[in-house]
Amino acid sequence: MSTLHPSITDSRAVLQQNLERIQEQISCAAMRAHQSIPHILAVTKTQPVALVELAYSLGLRDFGENYVSEALEKISALQLSVPNHQAAWHFIGPIQSNKTRLIAMHFDWAHGVDRLKIAQRLSEQRGADLGCLQVCIQINISGEANKSGCAPQEALALAFEVSLLPHLQLRGLMCVPAALDADASFEARRAPFDAMRGLFEQIRAALPQAHAAAFDTLSMGMSGDFEAAIGAGSTMVRIGSALFGARA
Repeated sequence: MSTLHPSITDSRAVLQQNLERIQEQISCAAMRAHQSIPHILAVTKTQPVALVELAYSLGLRDFGENYVSEALEKISALQLSVPNHQAAWHFIGPIQSNKTRLIAMHFDWAHGVDRLKIAQRLSEQRGADLGCLQVCIQINISGEANKSGCAPQEALALAFEVSLLPHLQLRGLMCVPAALDADASFEARRAPFDAMRGLFEQIRAALPQAHAAAFDTLSMGMSGDFEAAIGAGSTMVRIGSALFGARA
């Protein structure tokens, strides 16, 4: 795989090549699984602003960040370089209580909601003039003790509570399964994503119709496992290193 570091000379051509390859892989995976083609969420954490601007120029519109302060610099820079742009910013890292105000004010999506307290703070701190913050509930689908996320058996109750908050729009679920060995089978990689799909369908069926209609997002799959995630019905894949190369 080509890398865009340490220099970004000729990086537009490299980025375009990477993007075209990923789009082809995504299309093929979706076709094999008889699934709709998912959206690409370009994970830009630790990447320079110049690459965000290049990605935007190549048609990418959704950008994912894990660190608030770093993201705010990029959000501001893109607004200056591309006024009135159509980019959507997704916060995809664990959400700490002391960061909820900045996330609520500056992001379009929050993928890491895993407890009611965080959801309530996001709703309270979201400006009414900004419209609803789109949120996904993060599920700890592999049951890892050191990983953020709501336990699967608690997800339905949390979904009901979040769906009632006035300045949030519950859109779906997100997960980061446990890392597997490089020689793990495709079936092993897909298993947690199948479990997520089952949980997603269960929650959507239980939500009132008004909320179920907007519950349409399964944010799962990254550079190393997105084909398995697509096979299970992912609607949004989070692609970083496969797109931009190794992180700085």
